[in-house]
Amino acid sequence: MTDLHKNIVLVLNRNWQAINTTTPAMAFCQMSTDVATGLDIQGTDYMTPVKWADWLKLPVREDDASVGTASGPIRVPTIIVLAKFSRVPMTRPSLNARNIWQRDNGRCQYTGRRLAPGEGNIDHVLPRSRGGETSWENCVLADTSVNTRKANRTPGEAGLRLQSQPMEPRAVPVTLTLRNYHGIEDWEPFLIKPN
Repeated sequence: MTDLHKNIVLVLNRNWQAINTTTPAMAFCQMSTDVATGLDIQGTDYMTPVKWADWLKLPVREDDASVGTASGPIRVPTIIVLAKFSRVPMTRPSLNARNIWQRDNGRCQYTGRRLAPGEGNIDHVLPRSRGGETSWENCVLADTSVNTRKANRTPGEAGLRLQSQPMEPRAVPVTLTLRNYHGIEDWEPFLIKPN
């Protein structure tokens, strides 16, 4: 049986663009209120939207996730399609070391040198000890030795100059950020592959 509270259902907008993941419990709620239909998927050639009343009649196949009910097992959809929602929400990356590394293209923002993993860390341009905040505009990727030399000084005081002014990344369509962490094969045609 399936965990009803694990995000294993991909949510598509009415244009069949991936916009979210959800739990089977939420997918069943959306299907039962006609907010969404489940996709009956059989290989890459057959994908049919199915309303709730008909979904309940679908057989549970050998590889299907299911939940037990008093009436018998019900197949858990791997994908649902929203009936009326057509937008693709925008999202901004969260502020963390991985995303700063990505924003700065793996380059030290003081020397311009491409850094290998372990060679760089995050520097606060205006040190925290001097009131600097942890923000997109005050954090940059720096060569570890350069950051150590800079210590709690400003770049000017340390004889350094930023290659470019750090900025918050632009919002991107949420479709670009969705990942198939559970390896669900049905999702693959709807997800954008990372570079």
